[in-house]
Amino acid sequence: MPKRKHADEDKSSNNQMIYGQSDCGGRAMLRGGSLRCEAPFSTDLEAVKEREACDYSIKIDMETAKAGQAPRRIRIYADGIYDLFHLGHARQLKQAKNAFPDVWLIVGVNNDAMTHSLKGKTVMNEDERYEAVRYCCVVDEVIRDAPWVLTEEFLTQNKIDFVAHDEVPYTSDGQDDVYALIKQKGMFLPTQRTEGVSTSDLVARIVKDYDIYVRRNLARGYSAKEMNVSFINEKKFLLQNKMDELKDKFEEKRHGFIHTWEEKSRDFIGSFLELFGREGALNNLWNESKGRLQRAISPPPSP
Repeated sequence: MPKRKHADEDKSSNNQMIYGQSDCGGRAMLRGGSLRCEAPFSTDLEAVKEREACDYSIKIDMETAKAGQAPRRIRIYADGIYDLFHLGHARQLKQAKNAFPDVWLIVGVNNDAMTHSLKGKTVMNEDERYEAVRYCCVVDEVIRDAPWVLTEEFLTQNKIDFVAHDEVPYTSDGQDDVYALIKQKGMFLPTQRTEGVSTSDLVARIVKDYDIYVRRNLARGYSAKEMNVSFINEKKFLLQNKMDELKDKFEEKRHGFIHTWEEKSRDFIGSFLELFGREGALNNLWNESKGRLQRAISPPPSP
């Protein structure tokens, strides 16, 4: 497995990192086999040194990148909100990471203020979303407070070669496509969405089964206040939980009764067959008695 050398690799330390290409090419392996999976923030020393080591005067076009002939490491940028980080997010980032050989994947995550004003309320706060992305094994660097629309200045400052996103135009804040500039510059790297798996889909599933999840959390010790559930609904859900509990106990007892009855019935049938069956005791007794009776009624002839 080839070794990937990073600018801040400490060759004298016992914690020297060995980097290898794999599906999760951004993962760093520590000696001893443990995974160093969290990616640095763009302001961390590791990310700063990696950025400074990149000669951005050497431009890489899509054709050169696809041919595997890039003269330096390729820096790909992907951005998003990444709320309730899920399979769809991970697959999209993996596509970006594996688009070309030797990729440094940078992921920009939008902050709460911008997201809430332009897209809507999130389930996770910005710090939770930053951390969720950091622990995706294909991510090499995370930019907090990422811009909603990419500018020339941002691209140059972060030495970005390509921007990864799905091809559907992303309309926002009066713009037909926030990635229009990127597409015009030939820097757009299209990725595929995972159908049926998005943050909106997950929220829709929760809303659809709202009562079930509220009842589950009440049973697990969450208060109605914590879930913003009214007093009346709280009592309704608690009553439903109690009814389900009684129903389960009844079913348990019913199954126990049926199981006991089946065992008893098998014993009864076995005893019945032993007594009245073809080879049973009564049948044998009858055959023996019948033989004696016949001999008594019809004595053997005299010699």
